[in-house]
Amino acid sequence: MTSDSTADKTWDVIVIGAGIHGAGVAQAAAAEGYRVLLLEQYAQPAQATSSRSSKLIHGGLRYLETAQIALVRECLRERAILLRIAPHLVSLKDFHIPVYRNSSRQPWKIRLGLMLYSLFSLRGFSRLRKQRWRDLDGLLTDDLRAVFSYKDAQTDDAKLTQAVICSAEALGAEIRYHSTVISAETDAPGEVTVHCEQQEHTVSYRARLIINATGPWVADMHQRLTATARSAQQVPAISLVQGAHIVLPFDVSRPYYLEAPQDRRAVFVLPWQQQTMVGTTETVFTGNPAEVAATPGEIQYLLDVHNHYFGRGVTVESVVEHFAGLRVLPDGSGSAFSKPRDTLFVRDDAAHPKVISIVGGKLTAYRATAEKLLRSVKPSLPTRQKIADTRTLLLP
Repeated sequence: MTSDSTADKTWDVIVIGAGIHGAGVAQAAAAEGYRVLLLEQYAQPAQATSSRSSKLIHGGLRYLETAQIALVRECLRERAILLRIAPHLVSLKDFHIPVYRNSSRQPWKIRLGLMLYSLFSLRGFSRLRKQRWRDLDGLLTDDLRAVFSYKDAQTDDAKLTQAVICSAEALGAEIRYHSTVISAETDAPGEVTVHCEQQEHTVSYRARLIINATGPWVADMHQRLTATARSAQQVPAISLVQGAHIVLPFDVSRPYYLEAPQDRRAVFVLPWQQQTMVGTTETVFTGNPAEVAATPGEIQYLLDVHNHYFGRGVTVESVVEHFAGLRVLPDGSGSAFSKPRDTLFVRDDAAHPKVISIVGGKLTAYRATAEKLLRSVKPSLPTRQKIADTRTLLLP
């Protein structure tokens, strides 16, 4: 047993996982004045999905097709907040949607979706004149019927997560890296003890509430945390869906929202650190989340999408970098595209939870997710003096 000076302290909230949702919950809880401890298995934050996303802060234009209206509106509200509180990390861009003669979504349908999107976001869209098509990074114009431009935002997901972590620390949260949670047990009314390994030592921490924000590890971690509970609610069946990206050694001047010719999925071609990022895929993943990587088939798929629209004939040998992250989606039949992106809170006890697991979630909505979770568990926590409001608190 180590001599961690905080091991005998009772925390209000212990958060497990320093991805964007763990960071968001730690910040929100600290802003409410709670005593917060964040445990992370790696040496630094954002070492998994939260550094392997498409780097977008957006409402999810494509989710309008599956009638996920509430999700789109929430994400667009959060986009507006992030543009205010983190202008150095989140920037608005002009995204372009080319529509061809054989595109599955014709101009009238794209226009209708953009009208609704613009209504929610209070940001307009336009249809580019043909004279401007020549400025679109060599985009092929054979059979091109229209090009629409609309507003969305980009970020550096890892830097955003780090900024939220720094904000949480400034508000009083404490962080322990190299901390792998082994188990938890209830040993006193209203308290739970978490046991974790820290560099070959075992340390135990007590808290009133444990938040499991471990992303693709959520189901396994929930089982560890609730194994001693008699009637804990279990995480519903989920699928881990892999999203791969590639980076190419040249720059594009603006982001593009494209329709993959292979299967009509949405794929983005984006400027990224003076290069070009292309993504993403949707491939069901099984195995250890720590070992997720883009497959040769996914790399070729993304190259084919890029080459179909820009005709450069880029080959695998030109790929500078490739990476993949994991989405947590409901299990069941149907494509990943059609599955809802709702975020679920799974509790060990409906009335008096000691463990809550965050299932799913989107980078854009991390702050709203944390706010909703904290609002729902206030009856289980002591009354504290609120320190800050994350809707207006500037990120470092």
